[in-house]
Amino acid sequence: MTEETSGRDWLADADTAAGLLRTARRLFVITGAGISADSGLPTYRGIGGLYDDTHTEDAIPIEQALSGSMLARRPAITWKYLAQIERACRGARHNRAHELLAAFDRHFEHVCVLTQNIDGFHRDAGSRHLIEMHGDVHRLLCTACDWRTRIADFDELPPGMPPACPACGEPVRPDVVLFGEMLPEAALSRYYRELDAGFDVVLSIGTTSVFPYIAGPVVAAVQAGIPSIEINPGETSVSRIVDVRIRTGAAAALTALAERIGI
Repeated sequence: MTEETSGRDWLADADTAAGLLRTARRLFVITGAGISADSGLPTYRGIGGLYDDTHTEDAIPIEQALSGSMLARRPAITWKYLAQIERACRGARHNRAHELLAAFDRHFEHVCVLTQNIDGFHRDAGSRHLIEMHGDVHRLLCTACDWRTRIADFDELPPGMPPACPACGEPVRPDVVLFGEMLPEAALSRYYRELDAGFDVVLSIGTTSVFPYIAGPVVAAVQAGIPSIEINPGETSVSRIVDVRIRTGAAAALTALAERIGI
């Protein structure tokens, strides 16, 4: 069997998943890069074909170029590749999958969306209970003072490379988690509070679930007998344990679920 099953197969799985959702009041939703695929945003290695090779044009692995240690030592390098990625994604916006999750938010009693993505699309689409675990590339903060702002795109950056804080002149950075950095305490605290509140269904969408805090809610749901649903055309670290696996893209799967539960 191929990674993506036939339409009949995944629609049957959508029927099963819809049955679990009809009686649910509280959902915990986890999203990764796959939910933004219909917006034209693949994973960072594939964005614009920029990083298919092992190293960048500066002979530095992209993980090193986009690391917290590189930002501290050579901020211009980190900003160079942040800017390349931002230019390649310029003009993209949230898609039907993000919009449907926002509609779920209005349909169910409570829907918490935990996302690994830094594109800001869930917020733009209207999701209200959102944990942006890795931040948002459109939010900027100073590395030395309390200056913060939000921009639509990098054309609005302060002048200089690295961009200089208009308040104190020190370098600014995007409010995102770079490689080698700790997850933000505020987001982690919210994550644990939401899990402690309990959920009726856990839904994983478009993520390979390689990080423990991403796979963890699914594993905990399975152990507690709480229904779990995965939407992903490929095999992931949780595919073998979820109750229902819908092997297709996020927009198609969420559209089918919304139709079946009357959203």
